[in-house]
Amino acid sequence: MLQTIKRIAIGASMVAGVSALATAPASAASLTNATIGGSAASDYLVYGVSGNQTVEIPNTPANIQAVLDGNAASPTGNVELRASTEKGTFTAIDFQKNTSLTGNIGGKSLTLSSITASDWFGAGLNTAYGANNLANKWFNEFITKAGYGGFVGSSVASDFFNAFLGMGGFQASSDPNISYVNQNDDTGLISIGLAGHYNLKAAYASNPKYAGFAALLPSGFQASEVVKYTYEGKTDYLYSFNATNSGLVNTDGFSHNGNYEVSLQGVKVPEPSTMLGLMAVGGLLAASKRKSQKVA
Repeated sequence: MLQTIKRIAIGASMVAGVSALATAPASAASLTNATIGGSAASDYLVYGVSGNQTVEIPNTPANIQAVLDGNAASPTGNVELRASTEKGTFTAIDFQKNTSLTGNIGGKSLTLSSITASDWFGAGLNTAYGANNLANKWFNEFITKAGYGGFVGSSVASDFFNAFLGMGGFQASSDPNISYVNQNDDTGLISIGLAGHYNLKAAYASNPKYAGFAALLPSGFQASEVVKYTYEGKTDYLYSFNATNSGLVNTDGFSHNGNYEVSLQGVKVPEPSTMLGLMAVGGLLAASKRKSQKVA
């Protein structure tokens, strides 16, 4: 009888241990061993934080790693990929080159990249409205969020598309600012912060190059830049039309004050502490079974 009571007590203790492991709060792993690459590997900027402002800092590996270690509640800067897209010297040939950020997260490799003309318009560089490519998919979502969903597929939308194309809007949406990369250890979900404009309309209105298009957008309109990712053999694109206030702003007064969080499903990797806990529970079970066999 005493042995039975002991076995029940041990079992209850192990169940409690497993329950505690299961209900422990999820932790978040960050991107490690971050490196810059791509066909335009030198075209990037690193922004740190001074007070509530983002300021350009040296492009060193240590600075890249440091600014990526934040989260949605507390961004710590960002890395801008393909930083020269909005310069007047940026050519069609330049638009075929990319800058990438590669690192490890949850034991897996993740590459984030700027967007090229081929990404937007396909290998044939079809810039027509109505073509089956990323540019049309993204732009139709863009104007739908702006309140013009009823015009998708029409000549009005075509005029909007051509105006956006002509002002270099796709190029300007091709240089994502990566502010953090985190993975939820419980679910495996990878969250990526894109630093952008909290009010894209105001940002466009402040620049003569985009001011005409700004008049078409509703007040407070939000849209992130686009980032390309490659993870576990899959390549796709991420963007968002909803931002939270980052609590930061660039010295230009318009940039980096919006945080657009996008995500992809990553491979779930058990935490070392969880594995050790499960191993310990397994050991207790084995010991209990052996003891029970001896008693029998």
